[in-house]
Amino acid sequence: MASTDSPLLTSLRSPRVIAARKLARRAQRGKDRRFLAEGPQAVREAVAFGRLPDGEHVVVEVYATAEAAERHAEIVDSALAAGLPVLTASDEVIADICDTVTPQGIVALCRFMDTPFAEVLRARPKLVAVLANVRDPGNAGTVLRTADAAGADAVVLTDASVDLYNPKAVRASVGSLFHLPVAVGVPVEQAVAELKAAGVRVLAADGAGDRDLDQELDQGTLGAPTAWIFGNEAWGLPEQTRALADEVVRVPIHGHAESLNLATAAAVCLYASARAQRSPSGCRESATER
Repeated sequence: MASTDSPLLTSLRSPRVIAARKLARRAQRGKDRRFLAEGPQAVREAVAFGRLPDGEHVVVEVYATAEAAERHAEIVDSALAAGLPVLTASDEVIADICDTVTPQGIVALCRFMDTPFAEVLRARPKLVAVLANVRDPGNAGTVLRTADAAGADAVVLTDASVDLYNPKAVRASVGSLFHLPVAVGVPVEQAVAELKAAGVRVLAADGAGDRDLDQELDQGTLGAPTAWIFGNEAWGLPEQTRALADEVVRVPIHGHAESLNLATAAAVCLYASARAQRSPSGCRESATER
């Protein structure tokens, strides 16, 4: 492991520590345009992300306990090779700035990295997840992770949704925040209108939909560029949002479960689209095949 050659950061009154601790508040994150990424996977992906369009590295600096720096030597070496400061911190300092009860000993201070919605559209996306009025940070981060795994081109958080940089959302994304473009603060009406104008079919995922996902798969309609709108888990999508979509689609419940939670429904829908878009037939099946 390369040596950090940094003095031990031990004081909870250090300006560095105080500034990092304040990032637990959304208002402070917005003011500083910085957030914390906790844990080895998030820090690894943040370091690997590299530089933002303005030339600055997304990572400002890394804090790690001596034990964590030794355990995750490859992360520390990558950060140092990129010219990033790596500061050795006491367990107390790491615990003070982290949101978790049992932190994993390594944290990256990062710059905001959301992507302008216009840039998302210029890339001609084929699969997009739109989170409309999603307030739970764990759900938001999990859907972001799922969208990344399904090969989505972007995620959009509408202006009524949770803060992308909420510590729980960052943690739930397990590093996927650094893998795909995420646009934030876009009114749902604007998102839908501009996605449609870009040739993207917009589907609202809702348990009361007139069509079900099996129909979409059988008819081969999911092979086209598609954006899925996912709503608040507690009350779903309001009628005015459903009315914006080209179709309102439900995930069929073949058993006796009352419903699916948001993250599970998003995984089913996004993977159905991913499969269809990778299939020459768009997943259309003939009667003899079934």
